[in-house]
Amino acid sequence: MKQYKKPRHFDYNLAVIGGGSAGLVSAYIAAAVKAKVLLVEKNQMGGDCLNTGCVPSKALIRSAKMLRYAQRATEFGFQKTTVEFDFADVMERVQQVVAKVAPHDSVERYSSLGVDVLQTEARLISPYELEVDGKTVSARSIIVATGARPMVPSLPGLDEVGYLTSDTVWSLRERPRRLLVLGGGPIGCELAQSFQRLGSDVILVQRGEHLLPREDEDVSERVVQGFRAEGMDVLTGHSALRVETQEGQKVLVCQHKNEDVPVAFDQILIALGRRANVTGFGLEALGVTLAPSGTVQADEFLRTNYSNIYVCGDVTGPYQFTHTAAHQAWYAAVNALFSPVKKFRVDYSVIPWATFTDPEVARVGLNERDAKAQGIAYEISQYGIDDLDRAIADSEDHGFVKVLTVPGRDKILGVTIVGSHAGDLIAEFVTAMRHGLGLNKILGTIHIYPTLAESNKYLAGVWKRNHKPEALLKWVERFHTWRRG
Repeated sequence: MKQYKKPRHFDYNLAVIGGGSAGLVSAYIAAAVKAKVLLVEKNQMGGDCLNTGCVPSKALIRSAKMLRYAQRATEFGFQKTTVEFDFADVMERVQQVVAKVAPHDSVERYSSLGVDVLQTEARLISPYELEVDGKTVSARSIIVATGARPMVPSLPGLDEVGYLTSDTVWSLRERPRRLLVLGGGPIGCELAQSFQRLGSDVILVQRGEHLLPREDEDVSERVVQGFRAEGMDVLTGHSALRVETQEGQKVLVCQHKNEDVPVAFDQILIALGRRANVTGFGLEALGVTLAPSGTVQADEFLRTNYSNIYVCGDVTGPYQFTHTAAHQAWYAAVNALFSPVKKFRVDYSVIPWATFTDPEVARVGLNERDAKAQGIAYEISQYGIDDLDRAIADSEDHGFVKVLTVPGRDKILGVTIVGSHAGDLIAEFVTAMRHGLGLNKILGTIHIYPTLAESNKYLAGVWKRNHKPEALLKWVERFHTWRRG
């Protein structure tokens, strides 16, 4: 590794490359502790989350869900409901939502906090220096938070027919008649269901045998059932081979059970995950080490192989979520500013996530699949939300809460929730795991009736019934018999 001369004086305590979730939180923390900080973003402030990810996708999901409620009118006692809409208006609403959230991540806001913000390109020219707008600026520490971009496969014929990604789909103003979504992970599933509900004929193609492959099979099956009930064509076990034009139609040729299967479409959306942005701004020239996955390799303090260059967010992983990017940013910023006087190992012990399909899927900790793979012993307690009063009243009585615990104890190893508002319901279990609270504590907590949150308490009740003290209960039964005289 090349040796670089350390400057005697620095323009900044911290320079941050990238204005997405990880970069913004890093800069915010640095400014809050009175460090002089530079934030450089070459594209849009807010990064993928605000402009092409979390915010627009959830806005689209909400519009699509309202339309789905109208289609379910008879379930709520209405004879008929019709909704007239223009697809372009729905997509314009998405942009209105983005615009309303944008001030939270704006240049103006961060400038008011004391951050020097530049919307331009930055290039690392040494571990301590960046070239910005033709000028060289120095920083004692640097945080790389350049995020990730959609991964596009080298699929023969794809470039010729054109394709959409989670970055470009938001420019659509005309609804695709037949939309093929390639990839059955969270992004693919969320967008596929939204477009199906908005009137496209969606074909969801997944190479593996199950959608949402990180989740247990019973979870995947619930999602697939919901998709097919809404008319979506779900093709699992189909590997994409090439894209062709056959008789004037665009066709994705897949292999399924050793046979070629043609799948016709009008537009194709590629949703095969995201690739870290690690090129084009000087990492290669410095020799910053990359992991086999293509992300920037970091140690437990989020340092690269240069002790003063830190990394956080999607560019390093291992989790590509906005909330984990913000979580890492705290560690990266504090370590960058105060090491070696004070430094903290990043804590990944309790990481929750949710997929905002309908039903929603939320998870924290281990599921059965992971526990088996790691050889960890567990017990399962499961509560069916079809039994919950509030879910019945809302006509959302489907799904389940499944908790893995240490055998014979109420210590929580992991939780999966499938159902309405699962992403909100999981929070109680996240808090419990983070602070070492077991199911007995949840059972002993008053939950408002009637709410969906009662499902968490009823799950704890399932565990309690499965571990009732049989010998003690027999003694108590004799005691009550004696007291009756």
